[in-house]
Amino acid sequence: MITFDEFKKAEIKIGKILSAERVPDSDKLIKFMIDLGEEAPRQILSGIAEYYQDPTVLIGKQVPVLTNLPTRTIRGFDSQGMVLYAVGEGFLTTIGPDHEIPVGTNVH
Repeated sequence: MITFDEFKKAEIKIGKILSAERVPDSDKLIKFMIDLGEEAPRQILSGIAEYYQDPTVLIGKQVPVLTNLPTRTIRGFDSQGMVLYAVGEGFLTTIGPDHEIPVGTNVH
């Protein structure tokens, strides 16, 4: 369990996937460029390639992104956040708003 105050520290914003491609020599990683309404898009790596054989189907989707994580280097690429997904037995899927909203919108 975490406290409500700990949960409030999580900064989650809606981003729009601008590009999605497999990371060379990796069976698991997809490299995203995501618009969060900031000066420049963020590069985020995600280990979901087994669920998306063609990652380009994700381009244009709006997704929640945990934005206040420290940058992490994975296979030589900086990852500047974490995309949130719904995960269950045998599936993983993106989640997002039911209609287009401004990028950078806070999720509470």
